[in-house]
Amino acid sequence: MNIALVGVGKIALDQHVPAIAASPDWDLTATVSRQGSVDGVESFSDFTKFLEQRPDIRVVSLCLPPVPRFDYAEAAIRAGRHVMLEKPPGASLAECRKLAAMANDFRVTLFATWHSREATMVEPAKEWLTGKVLKRLTVTWKEDVRRWHPGQDWIWEPGGLGVFDPGINALSIVTRLMPETLHLTDAVLETPENKQGPIAAHLRFAHPDGADVSAVFDWRQEGDQTWRIEAETDHGTLTLEDGGARMIVNGTEQKAAKDTLSGEYPRLYARMARLLATGESDVDLEPLRHVADAFLLGRREVVAPFFE
Repeated sequence: MNIALVGVGKIALDQHVPAIAASPDWDLTATVSRQGSVDGVESFSDFTKFLEQRPDIRVVSLCLPPVPRFDYAEAAIRAGRHVMLEKPPGASLAECRKLAAMANDFRVTLFATWHSREATMVEPAKEWLTGKVLKRLTVTWKEDVRRWHPGQDWIWEPGGLGVFDPGINALSIVTRLMPETLHLTDAVLETPENKQGPIAAHLRFAHPDGADVSAVFDWRQEGDQTWRIEAETDHGTLTLEDGGARMIVNGTEQKAAKDTLSGEYPRLYARMARLLATGESDVDLEPLRHVADAFLLGRREVVAPFFE
């Protein structure tokens, strides 16, 4: 199937382009970007012109920042195109719900992707936790913003999410692992005095069975990066390391089952192909709901200015 990539930045070049190139389902036929392009692929700088001139491309993958993404998604759906949304799926819950309703009305597929859910050991972890009593779950997500988001000033502005841009990856895994519905009860958002978005966040959640659930996100980590989820249960402790790539149960590292696909983004594109085949959409907004609640309930603490 032909697909167009809209927004050719770091994440598109690092993840989307290689995933599409390696997929038996997709052919990258066009890109739309004001700055970037992909060698050998037709490029457009105007999305409206792309929609008019390439009606044969029925699927678009939007890799734009969340604030401008809604307008592009709305235009694509109205033009009868199927749409993949990079995470987070939008700048607000309301606009994401509107897109889901529009996709239903226009009978197209809408896929709000959460790439961290496709990490190798997330599904095995979910299986292991099934039927066990959760006592405590802690999330530690600490990375260096300078390394992963160089020069991306939009990420500090309203709608850019600040440290929740990576933090929402952790929340996407937690909401996949746990069948119970959590709700946020307390949040502290550490915000540099020269920025709009937080650079760190401390969260606490209510669990229906009383388990202690908390998370800390921090963008000031130097050296080794930390992406860890630890779950203590009545049958011992499970730890996901490296963003879900590794799983340790009671001190023993578990081996991954053989998988025909390797990597989070190849799995996302395979999932999109399956959704198209069945005429379904997948618009899970639970991770974004937790972020929205953090901004609603969070106590702001001003910290030292941040300079890249």
